[in-house]
Order: sequence, then C-alpha cells, then structure tokens
Amino acid sequence: MLLQIGDIAEHITQISPASKCETVDHIFKSDPQLQGVVVIDNDYPVALIMRIRFYQQIGTLYGYTLYMGRPVSLVMDRDPLIVEYKTPITEVSKLAMNRQVENLYDYVIVTHEGRMFGAVSVRDLLLNFAEIQAMAASFLNPLTGLPGNMSINECLVKCLHQERFSVLYIDLDHFKAYNDTYGFKEGDRMIQATAEIAKHCALRLEGFLGHIGGDDFIVIIDNHHYTEACRILIEEFDSAIKDFYHSQHLAQKYVLTEDRSGLVGEIPLVSISVAVVTNRYRQFDSIEDIAGEAARVKKKCKLVPGSCYVDDAEPVHLK
Repeated sequence: MLLQIGDIAEHITQISPASKCETVDHIFKSDPQLQGVVVIDNDYPVALIMRIRFYQQIGTLYGYTLYMGRPVSLVMDRDPLIVEYKTPITEVSKLAMNRQVENLYDYVIVTHEGRMFGAVSVRDLLLNFAEIQAMAASFLNPLTGLPGNMSINECLVKCLHQERFSVLYIDLDHFKAYNDTYGFKEGDRMIQATAEIAKHCALRLEGFLGHIGGDDFIVIIDNHHYTEACRILIEEFDSAIKDFYHSQHLAQKYVLTEDRSGLVGEIPLVSISVAVVTNRYRQFDSIEDIAGEAARVKKKCKLVPGSCYVDDAEPVHLK
C-alpha cells in the first residue's frame, strides 16, 4: 500500500518565472488533459498556474491582449501547497482539504530533498486516501475501534527486542452468562464500556491497547510499572459493572442461567481478570511463547473469585 505522497506523484510540466503567458497558453492548448503547470526557480517550485484560473483571467474582454506577451508572474499562484516526498498521504489530504475553496482542486506540489519532484491531483489524492482509510479500518475491531490482531502481533514482536516489557491480558469472567441473560446488545455495550476503561489504563501506562476479540483486550508497555494501573482498572470496572445489572441480580450477586456444561446454576456477576506477563524473570523467543505464558497465568487468575490481576508473583485480590 502506498503511504507517502511521493509514491503517487507524477511528472508535471515546468516553466521558469521568466516565461510569458503565451507559453502557458500554448502548453495548455497542446495538452487538453493538463490542469496546471509549475513555475520553478533553481529547480525548486515557487508558484503554480492552474488551467481554469488562467483562462478565467485572460478570458476577459481585453485579457488576451493584456496578458499574452507579459510574464507569468501576473497570473501565477505564489502560495501553492508544497509538501515533501515522505509526507503521509493522510496528512496531505487534510492539508489539501483545508485550503480555500478556490484552491481545493489545485495540484499538490511534491519536492524531494529540496528539489522539484512532481505533483498530485486532488482526484488521485482522494482515491489513495480512501484506500488507506479502508485498509486502516481492516486493522481495527469494528465494535470498539481498537487495533486488532494484526497490529497486536506487530507490537508483540517489537517487545521481543526490548529490554523491558509487560503485557497485560484482560478478559471478562462469566461474560457468557451475562450475554445469555441480558442479550447480545447489552453484551456489546459491556464490551464497549470495558474498552473505555482499558483505554484509561493504557493512557496511564503510556502503552498500546488492542482488542483481541470478544471480551479479550491487551495492553503492552515498555516497563514493569503496571501495579497501580491494574488496581485502578479493576476498581473502575467493578464500579461501572453495577450499571449493567438489575437490582435483584446485584443484590443476590448472581444470575440463574446455563453454565458452559449446559446445566442451570447460579453464575456470579461479571468480573475482570488481568494476567500480566513480563520479561523480568525469563526471556521470550517468540510471541507464541508470550501467549503460552499468558494462558498459564490466566488459569491462575481464573481461580480467584471476583476481579483480580495475576503477575509473575501471586494473585492480588481487591475484595
């Protein structure tokens, strides 16, 4: 996928500041598809002349006679949008759309290492921007808008080369029972609320937050300072979860529904578990090794009633 503006830039006709307007007229008439020319000085773009405004100016009653034998400095735009080759297409799109209305469809001029390189039409810019947006959306979880598994795996691979890292695997306990009792719509709402709480946690830790899928999330940081953030995450979740149950269920602290074996029983209210994997005591050779260690720690976490987190040491329970 093309991400830099220079990747989609094309050659554009160039003229010098000393050129006459009749030269521009000849260029446009020789190439009806050409929408603009760039004025360069010492191999650097200094102005832009777009076809439509050029003919608007010379198309007046005396315009042709007035302009044809005179320099292009009379009709050129001295403040075009000029960007460097490596500028992201998404950033250029925003700059282009923030221009004055009369300049919205002007070429974007591209330079490379301080020299004229090419130009991009607004049509090509928007087509590539739409492709990038669509590709970006494929990396995000549609329910929460958080990065999905492709981005998560990339981040985990980077961990393997860091001096320190901690990976917080977050999931909800007894979520299926909640879904069965209150329905998928309410279940989705609970997952979205959990995502917001996880965002708060990731912001405190200045880390990466991803949505593995369902009720599973992951926070990745480049240090081992996660204890306080885990405590706050659990406290915020246990407080927020009260809004998702009827008063009767809150009072009895369970719902009556089928368990995973198909037997009807008293299933506890949803709680949150955080399994923490670090490289404090061991090194990992692959992301599969990290995932395997996470599965082992999560089993320990599931043995603790209520919300908790488990790290390299012992489970910490806040109840």
